[in-house]
Amino acid sequence: MKIRAGVVVELAVNLVLPWLAYRLALPHWGELGALYASAVPPVAWSLVEFARTRRVDALSIVVLLGIALSIVLMALGGSPRLLLMRESMASGAVGVVFLLSLAMQRPLTFYLARATVARKEEGGAARFEGMWNERPGLRRSVRLMTAVWGLGLTGENALRSWLAWHWPVERFLVVSPFIGYAIYGALTVWTFMYRKKMQRRATAAPTAAVGP
Repeated sequence: MKIRAGVVVELAVNLVLPWLAYRLALPHWGELGALYASAVPPVAWSLVEFARTRRVDALSIVVLLGIALSIVLMALGGSPRLLLMRESMASGAVGVVFLLSLAMQRPLTFYLARATVARKEEGGAARFEGMWNERPGLRRSVRLMTAVWGLGLTGENALRSWLAWHWPVERFLVVSPFIGYAIYGALTVWTFMYRKKMQRRATAAPTAAVGP
């Protein structure tokens, strides 16, 4: 795919600028101040994007929520390294919510999928509700996707949390975003591939039923 300029800018803001801000602030403000400075670029980017489009994407919400959580914990006496865990703290919390929702009649992914269908077509929400009630295979698929995303997000949180406590700060700032993007990318690719597989099964099922 052709790489858009906006994507390049977003990657620079989330990958390069936090490390650069940390390096420039470290001699003047110490480690704690430098970590706060490293959080400024993604926050500023999220605010600019909201002012421009009047919407906040999921990644921006995770970043902002993680920064807010880490700052609150630090204010209560936590370690400065909590700031290193800002995005993973939020994604880990979301992963736990995904896993807990498996105990419900309708897991979290059901509501996300229904909202997506409702935006794409008129009466999509009602049609998806009907499919959910009539197709056990759809229910199993949605639960599987919920479990995969829940385990993936909590695993990402565990990995980056361990690295935050054991790696040097600068190394973590450089490598950690790539780990996050890799895990989110892998989950997204798996979701699209699994969705296509289920669509092929749904298309073939009526033909197989009519044949005999």
